[in-house]
Amino acid sequence: MLRRPPGSSLSRPLAALAACALVLFPSAAPAAGATADVRKDQRWVFDALNVEKAWAAGKGAGVTVALLDTRVQTSLKEIKGRVVDGPDLSGFFYGDLDSPVGEHGTRMASIIVGSGRNGALSGVAPEARLLSIPIMVELTGNMIPPGLGGPDSSIARAIRYAVNHGAHVIVIPNARYGAQRLDSDSVAYALARGVPIVAPVGDDGLSEYARANGTSYWQFPAGYTGVIGVGAVDKTGKAAEFSSDNLSVLVTAPGVDVPAANPGGGYGKVSSTDAAAALVGGVVALIKARHPAIRPELISRALTSTAKGRPEPGYDDKTGFGTVDAAAALDRAATLAAYREGVPVDGEYRFGGGPPEQGPTRPGPDPFRMWAYGVGVGVGLLAFAGGLAVLMRRSERR
Repeated sequence: MLRRPPGSSLSRPLAALAACALVLFPSAAPAAGATADVRKDQRWVFDALNVEKAWAAGKGAGVTVALLDTRVQTSLKEIKGRVVDGPDLSGFFYGDLDSPVGEHGTRMASIIVGSGRNGALSGVAPEARLLSIPIMVELTGNMIPPGLGGPDSSIARAIRYAVNHGAHVIVIPNARYGAQRLDSDSVAYALARGVPIVAPVGDDGLSEYARANGTSYWQFPAGYTGVIGVGAVDKTGKAAEFSSDNLSVLVTAPGVDVPAANPGGGYGKVSSTDAAAALVGGVVALIKARHPAIRPELISRALTSTAKGRPEPGYDDKTGFGTVDAAAALDRAATLAAYREGVPVDGEYRFGGGPPEQGPTRPGPDPFRMWAYGVGVGVGLLAFAGGLAVLMRRSERR
């Protein structure tokens, strides 16, 4: 996972120059043999998630996954023709430059919706579409995060844009410290409209703080209520050492040496909870394709109740409820999607015997108060008339 060191910053002119450097001098592609081996390298990831069995019910057709990350290279063969560019909300504008294509966002896109055609890398939901909304910029190996604080938030605007433009799933494969009211409100906005959000819990498991305290700082949006927070495991199913441990961890997925496509072509391997979150985002897309109306909270229940490698206590803050099983979660979602919020009951039915309760009678007027009110009004009128008569006699005498 690529990050900007805390407290560091780049001025707009310097950022623009760095962006030009990225565009003019892209990173070198892996060796030619990597293309032939990529599907083999992916085997353990798909086996760990039980993805291919889940594909028997579909591969995500009809679902749009919103990816909030760096700009995606839309010409990449794995995702070409299936990416819709959303507005650039990264805040990177200098002259005529928009944010540059980012390696991070492109890799995450391939993990989610890679086509897998002709032996190329396959995403978990290879028939889904992607809505790419840039919210950050990748420069010189670090991330410049979206705007924080103040009256605006790139993440909040991006979430609302995604919901309002037909996204069925939102994946935010990057984490940041500190909760923001605007962001939490936008998360609630998405969940209330039936759009689940998937995010990584962070890569702070080896930080000095985590070693000293046995827990990691919370990162967001994984820390917000209702978000599917994802940790990372390795090939053996053991929690990755770098994966953050705290109560934001809901489930885990492979996050060590996960194959992904590079912007310039060829493939690389990613080790981060970002990659794990992208994989789970693909699984959620498979569920939404099969059950479009299922609520986000029921998707979370489907994932947690069928997870593999569940900790002995049932849950822990390193691996959550266990590693996602795509096929089992899809089966459970079929049951949960049939649930209704309530069962209509005929008004003629009631508990107990005897005649039906008529309810309290409507209270009528209080006679005493009515008489008191009438007497009061009469006395008042008489007093007024008497006072008026006295004034008229005095005026006549004068």
